[in-house]
Amino acid sequence: MTAAEALAGEVGVAPACDALSLPRASFYRHRHRRFAPPVPGARPTPPRALALRERQQVLAELNSNRFRDAAPAAVYAQLLDEGRYFCSIRTMYRLLQASGAVRERRDQLVHPPYRKPELLATGPNQLWSWDITKLRGPVKWTYFYLYVILDVFSRYVVGWMLADQESAELAKRLIGETCHRFAIPDGQLTIHADRGSSMTSKPVALLLADLGVTKTHSRPHVSDDNPYSESQFRTMKYRPEFPDRFGSIQDARAFCQRFFPWYNDHHRHSGIGLLTPATLHFGLADQAQLQRQAVLTAAYQQHPERFVRRHPQPLAFPKEVWINKPPSTQQNTQ
Repeated sequence: MTAAEALAGEVGVAPACDALSLPRASFYRHRHRRFAPPVPGARPTPPRALALRERQQVLAELNSNRFRDAAPAAVYAQLLDEGRYFCSIRTMYRLLQASGAVRERRDQLVHPPYRKPELLATGPNQLWSWDITKLRGPVKWTYFYLYVILDVFSRYVVGWMLADQESAELAKRLIGETCHRFAIPDGQLTIHADRGSSMTSKPVALLLADLGVTKTHSRPHVSDDNPYSESQFRTMKYRPEFPDRFGSIQDARAFCQRFFPWYNDHHRHSGIGLLTPATLHFGLADQAQLQRQAVLTAAYQQHPERFVRRHPQPLAFPKEVWINKPPSTQQNTQ
């Protein structure tokens, strides 16, 4: 017996530990180790445990025809009303669990594995992204629905439509007219969208199959799989003239008729070397870069001391654009 145990036997554990500045947890841990069996063996059967015959009797009752679809609590209550008691409700659950009879009764929804879309565009009209956003109407809970199709490589808005509802037929008409206007050949184009009802609808899927267009979808609840459409909507809604609400669908359509020409023809997009989407989409990027380079060269020749590190060059525009670039490709380009 240690001094702490001897003192604890006279004044109690708490006063003894306080007098010796000993944590009570250390006292109990040390005493438990002293009295623990030197070689750990199998856990002894508690004296209150049911005998094997009794356990089999309880399981037979639980698995009987009248109780096989009943919960242990209901079985327990029914047996009590009949004047019989076998064990507690918790013991019934333990016996069922030990025999593998406890599980979720309802079939659980298993989500299929969704593959991350990895899409590449090296030129215009190879990869389009489309989405629908809501524009708030004149009163609460009223909306107008803006459909926008965006070329991922050039960020050029190739088609848009404003309607008072979200409809697969309207989406089908917009996609069909846009593909016809740009004369998209069979097998050239991929159209990417999220998993909205219009995007995954059968009319749109059949149209794309007839046009020879490949369709892809974002993974559920992953907004990063459709970043270019989301970015375009953000640019639109952060414009100074974008209102909190539109007075009518005519007001919303008038705003879009002003915004999209500005976005395509005048907006210097940071993602494409500060070129306009129209410049890149219609093959005028090289000419615009040569013009910018001439201006920078003239500025360098006039004041070379202002350019310390290197000869000024215009911002480069991307030669390829990815949705979810594969890691192996990223390492190879670094």
